[in-house]
Amino acid sequence: MKRKLWGATAFAVAGVLALAACSTGGGSTASTGIAPSTNGKGKTITLWLVGGDTPDALRTYLTTEFNKETKGTLKIEQQDWSDIVTKLTTSLPDKNNTPDVTEMGNTQSPTFTNVGAFLDISSQYKALGGSKLLQSFVAAGEVNGKNYTLPYYFGSRYVFYRKDVWAKAGITSVPTTLTEFNKDIATVNAANPDKIANFSGFYLGGQDWRDGISWIFANGGDIAKQKGGKWVASLDDPATLKGLAQLQDIYKNADNAPGDAQDSNQYIYINNDDSIAGKTSADAATPVSLAAATIMAPGWAHWSIGDKGTDAKGAVTRTWNDATFGNFALPGNDGKPAPVFAGGSNIGISAKSKNPGLAETLLKIIFSSTYQQMLGKNGLGPANSDYTSALGSDQFASALIASSSNSKLTPAAPGWASVEASGVMEEFFSKIKDSTDLTALAKQYDAKITPMLNTK
Repeated sequence: MKRKLWGATAFAVAGVLALAACSTGGGSTASTGIAPSTNGKGKTITLWLVGGDTPDALRTYLTTEFNKETKGTLKIEQQDWSDIVTKLTTSLPDKNNTPDVTEMGNTQSPTFTNVGAFLDISSQYKALGGSKLLQSFVAAGEVNGKNYTLPYYFGSRYVFYRKDVWAKAGITSVPTTLTEFNKDIATVNAANPDKIANFSGFYLGGQDWRDGISWIFANGGDIAKQKGGKWVASLDDPATLKGLAQLQDIYKNADNAPGDAQDSNQYIYINNDDSIAGKTSADAATPVSLAAATIMAPGWAHWSIGDKGTDAKGAVTRTWNDATFGNFALPGNDGKPAPVFAGGSNIGISAKSKNPGLAETLLKIIFSSTYQQMLGKNGLGPANSDYTSALGSDQFASALIASSSNSKLTPAAPGWASVEASGVMEEFFSKIKDSTDLTALAKQYDAKITPMLNTK
């Protein structure tokens, strides 16, 4: 049961610009105040869901409930994350081929909302959950104070660690501040109690900016800010630089991950058979060359962490062992969880939908208490905070809820897609460890990023 929690993927920015040419920009020009409709007899609307995260039982509920309320038909089509942006770019402007309602990655939302791809649903915002909805996701679907997409489900990143290795290094309690965490992982790294080759107290890839930005956020910094109606990169902000300095210290004193490693399958370095014992990973094509005592990963990673076993068909299984493994929300500097980059999806109504009223009714069903609790019971963070209890009360649910309580997204800038597509964030983070002047490095990349941020 592996959940992929996606932000925006690198994609063909030129295609999104083409979509902008087909629209008016700055949000949809469709009239606001469209009310949910129950007049669906003989009509069909289409919902695009991306990937397999929404279980079949929830899909069945949506189709059944939609027919019950409208007498209409809901057609659900599954799309792939690998090409969702391309498909949205070509389909959203076409009234004959557009999905009526679609899921998208949370950080894909700003680019599409800024080019007018979605219907203004501000009039329904309160009815769909209002302030109870995850606000960082709400902001990702907002333009000029109007709502165009809303959160569908959330996931969040938190810390997984080897209790046994930490204990051998003399650390038996969970850190309560970010400073303590930074110190603890450096202590574990220096101790390397089992004298393992290629050991890392904390595995943070040199290009893994999606986890690394937590240190920027925790110190009050940002990647970019709005000034005078424009987005401006803010890597040289004093608060951001404080976070970058902490990251540099981690890279030098706690982390031996490769400089070109990104945010991918960190869990393979923490399992007994995969790394600590120095054996060949059952989850990788090549032997694991690095062992980690601590990682950050999306919550779904716990399904891939634990003692190795096999099922009846011989497939590898993992059983979590509380004596060996532990988890906790990355602590911040203020007694609260650190602001981490949130994963998950947004959902919106195409501005070209021929049945916006019926699409509004589908959103009403999705944001209903019944469906929100169904999301939680299936391991997907409900958009509405009133229903997070549906996730359960085990340690993974607790860490997910805690880490998401203070989560943030990347800047809701119209050109953020250009930033991700360019690889400039990976390039910047790869240079932090060896930089002799972080301020100069930050200014250099501010100059690269700022022009991209405001490109629709």
